[in-house]
Amino acid sequence: MIKNPVWRTPLLMLLAVWGLVLVLYWPTASAMATIWWRSDTYAHGLVVPPAALWLMWRKRAQLATLAPKPTLLGLLCMLGAALLWLAGDLVSVNAVTQFAFMALIVSAVPTLLGWQVTRALLFPLLYLFLAVPVGDFMLPQLMEWTADFTVAALRLSGIPVYREGLQFIIPSGSWSVVEACSGIRYLVASFTVGCLFAYINYQSLRKRLMFVGVAILVPLLANWLRAYMIVMLGHFSGNTLATGVDHLVYGWVFFGVVITVMFMIGARWADRAPATPAVTHPTPRTAAGSVGTRWGVSAVLALVVLTAPHALNWRLQGQVHQGEVQLQPVAAQAGWQGTPPPADWVPAYEAANAMSHAGWVSPAGERVGMHVAYYRAQNYQRKLVSSTNVLVQSKDDTWVQVSGGAASTQLGSEPLAVQRAELRAQGSVLNADLQRLVAWQFFWVDGRLTASPAKAKLWGAWQKLKGQGDDGAIVVLYTQARQGAAADAADAVLQTFVRDQGAALLSSLRATQSRQ
Repeated sequence: MIKNPVWRTPLLMLLAVWGLVLVLYWPTASAMATIWWRSDTYAHGLVVPPAALWLMWRKRAQLATLAPKPTLLGLLCMLGAALLWLAGDLVSVNAVTQFAFMALIVSAVPTLLGWQVTRALLFPLLYLFLAVPVGDFMLPQLMEWTADFTVAALRLSGIPVYREGLQFIIPSGSWSVVEACSGIRYLVASFTVGCLFAYINYQSLRKRLMFVGVAILVPLLANWLRAYMIVMLGHFSGNTLATGVDHLVYGWVFFGVVITVMFMIGARWADRAPATPAVTHPTPRTAAGSVGTRWGVSAVLALVVLTAPHALNWRLQGQVHQGEVQLQPVAAQAGWQGTPPPADWVPAYEAANAMSHAGWVSPAGERVGMHVAYYRAQNYQRKLVSSTNVLVQSKDDTWVQVSGGAASTQLGSEPLAVQRAELRAQGSVLNADLQRLVAWQFFWVDGRLTASPAKAKLWGAWQKLKGQGDDGAIVVLYTQARQGAAADAADAVLQTFVRDQGAALLSSLRATQSRQ
């Protein structure tokens, strides 16, 4: 196609713009490639770009019959992708910046080649988005579904089960559902390969969508059955099988067999490939000089669009406060006094500029722990909202989170929504003497409170755009859940603390922000 005079200029322009995107947004591309290389879940990203290019190459005969031409609407799509990247970079969200990076690559096609070419390459272009390593947000739900199915299947098999959260006990031992049991790896791999298989083997949109749906359902069901069979193998073997490395080996072997059978069955209904059209070189409909000028203007405008976010980001970063954070003390109110924390537990919040972990005791003797993690001059390694900032890490050998949800209270005259979690010390779930905690957490951003990580990100971006820095904090309040007490007794203690000490806490955060 490079020898075709109709395609020579636009194709060279496209390659130049793609190269420019790669250079200007190299940190984003590099971070994405690093995830592909290091993460088993997203290793498929290594093959998605080559697969997409191969799919485009298969279209070369059809593309040779089309006359490419630049479009303004494509440039607007590129502008939207650039702004999305800026928004994601302001709040250091890898998933957003990496999705925007792929959108910049894709939008360069309609910008320089037009919508006819884009329609011909629609699937390969959309397929590139599957390289973006996103999906961790599904982990909690997938783990919950796996635990639900496994426990239900065990009970149907006549095995008694005691369950608490993602942990459960059967007569032969205890089990827990962790990230590796979620099935996210199977789901991502099956969906990625399933989309490619459906596109290549079927011509009907209905067939393609049906197979993609199957490619989503089958790995979910296969993972649930895998988890159930592993527990059963362990149970009947006296926990000598399926409890170590072979746990994962059995899982991947079973998944491989299931997926192979799925593709073999799917291949039986494959459609015959349509005849390849004869290659003809279209004659340009406009003068070469005019077309060359339009592509030149489009390329220059693309350059402006691609560089503008970096210029604006550089200016905004210069307005971020870089001073050392010194957390200001929280004044005691309503008879509350400082005391050691009520439990030997600290939330797993990483790389905060400053942290405070303290205990409080009320006149009635109720004890509350308060953990504050304060962030300033945030970046991809140090940020307020992050998937690595959790109450309890999955590999924690001291504490485990057994449930999560939402709660609400009042802070002055304003309602306050919080994330609520119940924690338990590691050990047998049948041990009634294990220490248990109820924890509330919420974010403080731009002087406002929210329990929503998404809102915290949006408010942080707006705060930065206003030139007011990016200071933010996460607050965790917790107290012991006493054995035999009412289910909401611990929540009542935390509500009392928020009512009495909430205003003083906010004053402390505002004072910390002002000391820059």
